[in-house]
Amino acid sequence: MKRDKPFTTGRVAAAKGMAFSKSPVLAVRLPDWRSRVMLFVLFAAFAALGLRALWLQGMSTGFLQKQGKSRYERTLELPATRGKIMDRNGEVLASSLPVKAVWAIPEDVLASPSEKLAELARLLEMPEAELRKKLDSDRTFVYLKRQVEMDVIAKIEKLKISGIDTRKEYKRFYPQGEVMSHMVGFTNVEDVGQEGMELAQQKSLVGAPGSRKVIKDRLGRIVEDLGYSREPHDGKDLTLSVDSKLQYIAFTSVKNAVEKFNAQAGGAVVLDVQTGEVLAMANYPSYNPNDRRHLTGAQLRNRVITDTFEPGSTIKPVTVALGLETKRITPNTVFDTSPGRMVVTGKTIRDTHNYGVRDVGGIIQKSSNIGVVKISQLIPPQEMWEMYTKLGYGQAPRFGFPGPTAGRVRPWKSWRPIEYANMAFGHGLSVSLLQMARSYMIFARNGDIIPLSFVKVDEHPVGQQVISPKTAAQVRTMLESVVSPEGTASKAQVPGYRVGGKTGTAEKIVNGHYSRTDNIGYFVGIAPMSKPRFIIAVMIDNPRGALRTGGSVAAPTAADLAANALRAANVPPDSSVTDIIIPEEPLEESL
Repeated sequence: MKRDKPFTTGRVAAAKGMAFSKSPVLAVRLPDWRSRVMLFVLFAAFAALGLRALWLQGMSTGFLQKQGKSRYERTLELPATRGKIMDRNGEVLASSLPVKAVWAIPEDVLASPSEKLAELARLLEMPEAELRKKLDSDRTFVYLKRQVEMDVIAKIEKLKISGIDTRKEYKRFYPQGEVMSHMVGFTNVEDVGQEGMELAQQKSLVGAPGSRKVIKDRLGRIVEDLGYSREPHDGKDLTLSVDSKLQYIAFTSVKNAVEKFNAQAGGAVVLDVQTGEVLAMANYPSYNPNDRRHLTGAQLRNRVITDTFEPGSTIKPVTVALGLETKRITPNTVFDTSPGRMVVTGKTIRDTHNYGVRDVGGIIQKSSNIGVVKISQLIPPQEMWEMYTKLGYGQAPRFGFPGPTAGRVRPWKSWRPIEYANMAFGHGLSVSLLQMARSYMIFARNGDIIPLSFVKVDEHPVGQQVISPKTAAQVRTMLESVVSPEGTASKAQVPGYRVGGKTGTAEKIVNGHYSRTDNIGYFVGIAPMSKPRFIIAVMIDNPRGALRTGGSVAAPTAADLAANALRAANVPPDSSVTDIIIPEEPLEESL
């Protein structure tokens, strides 16, 4: 019993709060304020978490939902189908074909086997090194190739390469190829018009793309479709004024002429006399809008509306028409052009021949510079300038077509006598072929001029009267004589049809001076003369060879074009003459 006493005493002491050891090293003393501080810190932490939760779930709900959606919700653009372009008879000139763009997540694709990447490069028609260069990127999205044909897409999908996906888009197809390229134009990879009517009517053709919301996973796969946000609206179809048959005829005629006369380039335009519609507009060299990998600036140039030149002898009928309209001359008024040259303020003006005494019709038929200058000396310069202005010379055309040039006509007050004399026969001012063709409307119609249109028109436009119907008829008679065997455009005759027109030849300006070796030959004509239907203008740029003038290179080209165009349009013949007569050495117009 005595042994149990110390043990019992120790347990009682511990229960009373006494230290287990009296050693000062092992003694633990915690102040009361520390527990209170810990309690306060824990309370503050829980309060902060509560406030943060309240802020996130109450005040910041919209922001957080937006951030969350940005990580998994995607808005896919649904491309609209671009409107078709058709000719006046409904033949399709441009349409959109479904294709796809191939894109990739680089880090996922690079993990694929090398043989699959090599096959992918082959299908995309690019070197494997170029493909790997595109994939060697920190970006999470990269296009590998746009506008890939659907049969190629099917082969790519069979490879089952991780990280490769496709996106629907459209590619423009042009059935007429190089024949219609300068009229229709083309679009770029983003389906935006770049040239021609594709550019001019971009807003109407493009339509409005739609959108669709989806949920994608980390690999870009669609796991849920949230439905349409906006449906796409396809672009409007466009019907042009051009006639595919006449366009092919014009293009073929120009191409053959450029090759035959070894020329640098050529162009032609066919206008509808009654409506002002552009029925054909051809250029050569041309390009294939379906394959523009080797496109050059020379091929792209629409010379009919962008290139300007001195109109030369083609403007002489305008000078004569003004003289007739103001009653300063009559068709029977005669002028002495002997001896084939004249001096104006110290400068000599020449004809190619001494045409002697000629009436006004004979002056146009033989294309006498001296005769036209003598007519112009009866007309005040201001009246001539006003005439040029009414015809649209020197003004920015409003054809509804991109890129037309204004040409150049200086204010009449600055004209010196020699300059005015030169302008009377087409030197010292510049026009485009389309401007020149339109100005002949006053002769083909009853003296009025109407706007041109590249889209089909349903109603005949109202014209602006420039000369009287009587004057127009008188000039038409003179133009028809130009195409006779005695005129400068005898090669423009068309079997079975009465035609008329005027040739022109202008020396090109090279390094600020007229070149004796570089020139442009052109012809503007009307067919048929009994009831004008077409105005046909042809330009042959820089022909190389023995035949270089408008009467030798442009007139026969226009005749070929007119003959085929009249037959294609079912225009009945208006002449019993079926055999044309061309002299062995046809006259050439004076430069």
